[in-house]
Amino acid sequence: MNVFYEEDGSFKVASVREEQQASLMVEDARGKRGKIKSASVLLKFDRVGLEDFLHAAEAAAAEIDLDFLWECCGPDEFGFQDIAAEYFGAGATPAQQAAVAIRLHAAPMYFYRKGKGRYKAAPEENLKAALAGQERKRIEAEQMAAWQDELRANKLPAAFSAKLNMLLHRPDKNSIEWKALAAASDAEQMSPLRLLERAGAIPDVAAYFMQGFLTEYFPKGRGFAPVEAVAAPDELPLADVQAFSIDDAQTTEIDDAFSLVRLPNGNWRVGIHIAAPTLGIAPGSELDKIILERLSTVYMPGDKITMLPDEVVEVYTLKAGEAQPAVSMYLEVSQGFDILSRESKVERVRLAANLRHDQIEPYFNEETAGKADAPDYPWKDELTWLWHFANALEARRGKAEANGANKVDYGFRIHRDGDEERVEIFTRKRGSPMDKLVAELMILVNSQWGKDLASASVACIYRAQGGGRVRMTTQPSPHIGLGVECYAWSSSPLRRAVDFINQQQLVAMLAGQKPRFQRNDAELFSIIGSFDAAYAAYADFQDKMERYWCLRYLEQENIQEMSATVLKENLVRIDGMPLVLRVGGLPELPGGSTVKLQRLGMDYLELNVDCRIATL
Repeated sequence: MNVFYEEDGSFKVASVREEQQASLMVEDARGKRGKIKSASVLLKFDRVGLEDFLHAAEAAAAEIDLDFLWECCGPDEFGFQDIAAEYFGAGATPAQQAAVAIRLHAAPMYFYRKGKGRYKAAPEENLKAALAGQERKRIEAEQMAAWQDELRANKLPAAFSAKLNMLLHRPDKNSIEWKALAAASDAEQMSPLRLLERAGAIPDVAAYFMQGFLTEYFPKGRGFAPVEAVAAPDELPLADVQAFSIDDAQTTEIDDAFSLVRLPNGNWRVGIHIAAPTLGIAPGSELDKIILERLSTVYMPGDKITMLPDEVVEVYTLKAGEAQPAVSMYLEVSQGFDILSRESKVERVRLAANLRHDQIEPYFNEETAGKADAPDYPWKDELTWLWHFANALEARRGKAEANGANKVDYGFRIHRDGDEERVEIFTRKRGSPMDKLVAELMILVNSQWGKDLASASVACIYRAQGGGRVRMTTQPSPHIGLGVECYAWSSSPLRRAVDFINQQQLVAMLAGQKPRFQRNDAELFSIIGSFDAAYAAYADFQDKMERYWCLRYLEQENIQEMSATVLKENLVRIDGMPLVLRVGGLPELPGGSTVKLQRLGMDYLELNVDCRIATL
């Protein structure tokens, strides 16, 4: 006796060698013996060879018309032998019965399995949906194969153009575009990004980096939805000063300005004036939500993404010729530069000038500052006096000697003319008179307002440093690096959410009103966490774009040999730019050593320069 049975999802035939109550010892056509359960047997047959039977059943199954077979079935559950009798007639042979079993089993869209050898026809609507899905998958498979061929031939499929942002930055791994890309990448043994690059999907690497950043941190886009118009309050008292600001030429968010008045007693009154957008942006307003969502202005060479819309910045920025709302700190300073008294107030301040680095620094610099024979220039007397005051402040913080190091800061200018872009990299010595003047007065106002808020028990966000780590905290804590008891960012409310919040708290304190945030406010801790993450991400992106423009500069100037300074081990900085590289094979040299490198190649996507040692 032979049996036709199901095992591990497939049909088999064998000869019975021994039969027990619940199992059979069988032998297949190749002579292999085994044990099967009696319950697995679907048919018993004789007088036909095992291979002949299975071949005949499979051949007959292939000829069965599925649609007709499905039509033969009613709505009720049935056994395969019953439907075989319907399809082939009452005298269906064992091979024909087995053919039906095979065909039913292989068509799960048409027939639902209900048990051993038993099935139920799929409802018509279910079958139509399943067949449509099958057809869709067939078409998708053909499309994916065509896309793979195009990608492997270094051609970007037309359908990919609308999906590039997804494919490059946030892959949907269930999409057919991604599946085709992944398959082609595997076949070419390269990453999807490199394959897309090879196919021409990244014609502008800077734009690729920007889009990735926007996708992650500005999913709604870098622009602003329409917001309600704001107006600066005009009922504030007007300060009797002529103030001036100091910024680089690209600055539009002018947060801070200064004034200097000689008092009748021979002392001086120093005014530090900070733009006051908090006076026109109410907590919970749309603009307030924007500030807490964006958290900071993002800077990069040749571009920036502002925290506030331009039309709002225009209302509160400390622009020349306007009387703008400000929170001011006034200091009475002796002729020996001792601070004798101070007061803070909310007022309007008239801006007499917006000084720009490139206009003033040629006259006010390390060689000319404080020199009696220095040429005249706008605001010379005020700048000179404030510079001496800044030196005194720096010395009292115990930081004067630290500024003796010859450190430089790097700046970038991107000159665009149509599709042409040229990058200019320039250096500014750190601690220049102009920088020191602004920095010391900002340190003074931020530390003093932090102390004032702490003394009044008003919640505030402090920036503390200890143990080599900088952190944001709600507790007034020392900033070791600056040498101050506490430090609360308050001087850039147009550019940083922390400064905006601290200014809200400060204005409430000065007005004797209840502040927006109380100590241990959960929302305040949430804002700190969000700000820390965003500020770090924005800084990383700025570094990334600076590195990109360094590579562009090397290519633009066709620099093949570079001078570099060893930082440590195999890490070097290319002279004249903030580009740090690892150089393989660099011998052990002390920090500060100079080496000559030969540029071999550049990878813009990885932002890396392949180079080797030319000379030591």
